[in-house]
Amino acid sequence: METNLQSNSNKIENRKLKWKADVSDTEQPKAPIMVGLATGIGALLWLGPFNGMNNLLNPAKMANIMGGAGSQVNNFLALLGTLGAVTSTITTIIIGALSDLTRSRWGRRTPWLIVGSLLTAAVMIGLGLINSRAGLPIFIVLWCLLQTFINMIVAPLLAVIADRVAPMHRGLISSIYATGFVIGQYGGPVVGGTFLSTTDPNLVNVGYYVFAFLMLLSGPIAALMLKEKSSLTMPKMKMDWKRFMQYFIFPIHNTRNFYLALFGKMLINITTTTFATYQLFILTSDMGLKNSSAGKYISLMGTITMVAAILFSTISGPISDKMKTRKWPVAFAAFLIATGTMLPFLLRHPAIMLLYGVFAGIGSGIFFSVDQALNLEVLPNPANSAKDLGILNLANTGGQILGPVIGAILYGLVGHNYLPILPILTIIALVGAALVLSIKEQH
Repeated sequence: METNLQSNSNKIENRKLKWKADVSDTEQPKAPIMVGLATGIGALLWLGPFNGMNNLLNPAKMANIMGGAGSQVNNFLALLGTLGAVTSTITTIIIGALSDLTRSRWGRRTPWLIVGSLLTAAVMIGLGLINSRAGLPIFIVLWCLLQTFINMIVAPLLAVIADRVAPMHRGLISSIYATGFVIGQYGGPVVGGTFLSTTDPNLVNVGYYVFAFLMLLSGPIAALMLKEKSSLTMPKMKMDWKRFMQYFIFPIHNTRNFYLALFGKMLINITTTTFATYQLFILTSDMGLKNSSAGKYISLMGTITMVAAILFSTISGPISDKMKTRKWPVAFAAFLIATGTMLPFLLRHPAIMLLYGVFAGIGSGIFFSVDQALNLEVLPNPANSAKDLGILNLANTGGQILGPVIGAILYGLVGHNYLPILPILTIIALVGAALVLSIKEQH
């Protein structure tokens, strides 16, 4: 009896010793396509509803509540965006760390995916129910909660690729993920537009409920496809100061590539975010179009960007696998974005904005696809991948926060015109590319 107990104890101990936080190339000769499909569908089902709500339903609801578009609506949306970005930045790191530490019969990531989907959907329904000025403080609180709960889907979903995909397949799997991401990013607002009506303002609320249902599907569908194994046999971490530093603090060891990637990508995102913020004003104030004509150009430019991004997101990851490099495709994507950003300044014609859409779409498709694989390869420690991926997400949230701020500063410095900002944004993107190229890759 005692021998059997000792034998079982040894087996459990051996399983603990054999557990690893990642997969090597030799251990995974075939690409885990199901993992790619799970993350891609999961990304589509969280990002599509979020973007449709954030870009269209929230502005429409605020206009309905406040009696039309204007400075009040703009100021409220700016406040919402800032608080949301700050909340997201903090919570994605914390949730990522807690996900890394989770030990359950359903794995490390699955419980977070399920609970995150339920809570996010519930908050979205709550947002849809607010229809008066008196409810706006509650709207702000719910929005910050949404930014927290949605990270319970986002952080674990990204970490799955680090957990389950060998380095030689990460370009392909990241491409599948990026395809779902790009479709969600551009398709969400298209779906959201169907709930805007000049005759029935309550239709906007229906949009919140439909998006809540789609969000509810995100985590469970991904979890069912992933079929994550139990994490109960993984080593449990005793929370002392050393472990706290490892799981909840910015990494400080073996981090050169990590921070080069973080700040390089942040500069690239600052360029795209600032351009998107001022594209309407470039067409109207600097190129002389009326709002209606500018809107048509922006709509067509968005369509061109979406098609190009979807096409190139599907092929760029596998190409980077063949090339055995991530930094060069990401840097090339930044060069394309920089080139597109410079064109309106040089040629100063509204039609050139469509050419920007081509360059930005190709660049964004390559960037979204290969950037995720690059993220995985600069992680200092695979054991806390979700937390460190959350920190790398600062490149996105930081770009969203800093882009409009830097744009406003530049607008004042260049004489209250928008086109002269573009050469500076071009340089910012190229500096980002240079930082990415400074990463030392291991082959």
